[in-house]
Parts: sequence; structure tokens; C-alpha cells
Amino acid sequence: MRKLLFVFALSSTFFFSGCDTLKNVAGTLSNFEIAQGLKEALTQGLFSGFEAFANPNQGNALVRFAFPGEAAKIEKTLRDLGLTQVVNNVTAKYTNAMSLAVQKAKPIFLNSVKNMSIGDAAGILLSGNKNAATQYFKSAMSPQLMTAFRPIVDSTIRTTGAGNEYNTLAKAYNSIPLISKKLEPSLNEFIAARAVDAMFLYVANKEADIRSNLSARTTPLLQRVFGYADLQAGNRPITN
Repeated sequence: MRKLLFVFALSSTFFFSGCDTLKNVAGTLSNFEIAQGLKEALTQGLFSGFEAFANPNQGNALVRFAFPGEAAKIEKTLRDLGLTQVVNNVTAKYTNAMSLAVQKAKPIFLNSVKNMSIGDAAGILLSGNKNAATQYFKSAMSPQLMTAFRPIVDSTIRTTGAGNEYNTLAKAYNSIPLISKKLEPSLNEFIAARAVDAMFLYVANKEADIRSNLSARTTPLLQRVFGYADLQAGNRPITN
């Protein structure tokens, strides 16, 4: 009996010591290491977006073209005018232009994360907001991203011929009497913003997954940083 009690006490000592060690290790995470963990989560989100845009014809509405404003109403009006084939061509060509632009802009997206300065990494990690890092990334880097991304979008729209097809549609739609809101003469800015916004959404979804799901923490750094967040918040992430 004494032997059993001794073994139990020894095991308990190691167990609680292990917990204390984990807390101590977590407590020594530097702002730099936390920032690197956040950046790794953001980067994984970007790769999710790259993969989606590389396969735009798999039924994912986020990576396909849609007319600005009341898209469904505009599209129906154009089809009723007998412009179904042109609508199909515009949709296909703008979708292809967005896909090509995102693929060409991979280094721009990745470098924007790499070069981003995160002053209060711990505050972002421990904010309780499942998209805090993405929101910081978006607010800090959106202007630079759009500036660098827009010329690529302009180029891919010219290459695919999407702009010429769209001009035909815009003229037909804008000539309809009593149309309250006419189509813009160019959709380049809209296409660039739509693609960037979609990328941020993929990043946000991946960050939320990493924060709540252990299996999404696929590297030691992610496990260490987001495990620390769990300890601080007393969370129990999902295990698959």
C-alpha cells in the first residue's frame, strides 16, 4: 500500500511539474515568436486562397466573377436582352483574369505578411477575436496590396479580353430607359478589390480554424503559439 501511495505521489509530482513546465515555457514566448506564429497562420490562409483561385471552376462563388451591385438582377436583364453568350463570356473571362492575377501576385501577398510589423503580437493573439490577426493584416497592408495588385489585374484583364466583352454589355445595359444605376465603364478596380477581399476571407477562415482546432496547427510553431493562447484563455480547442 505504501509503495502504491509512493508511486501515485511520484506520478502526480511529475504530472503537475509537467503542467508547470508547460506554463513556464508558454510564459516565456517573446513578442517576436508570437508574431512569427501569427504570420505563419496568415500565410497558411493565403495558401488556402491560392488553391481556391487556382481552381475557379469548382463551384466556389468566392473566386468567380459576379456583376457589382444587384448582380442577379443585372445578369437577368442582360440575358433577357439576348446577351446570354456575352454574359457567359464576360463571366468566364473575368473569372479567369482574377485567377491569373492571384497566381501571379503570390509573392506580393506572401511578402506583405513577411514584411508586416506586429507591435503588439500578444495583444492580437490573446484578444479573444478569432480573426484578430487577419483584421490587423487587412488594416495594415490593404493599401500596399491594392497598389501592387492592381497593375497585375489590369494586365490579366487585357490578356483575357474580358474588358472588351464587358464594354459590349455595359453599353447595352446602360442604354435601357429608366435604368437608375448604370454599369461602370470599367470593372478593373472592382475585380482587384473582389479578389483581395476573397483572399482576406480565406485568411480569416484559416485563422479561426487554427485558433479553435488542434488538427489545424500543423507546425510546432503554430502548436506552441496557439497552445499558449489556449492556456491563457482556458480554452479547450477541438480535437479531430
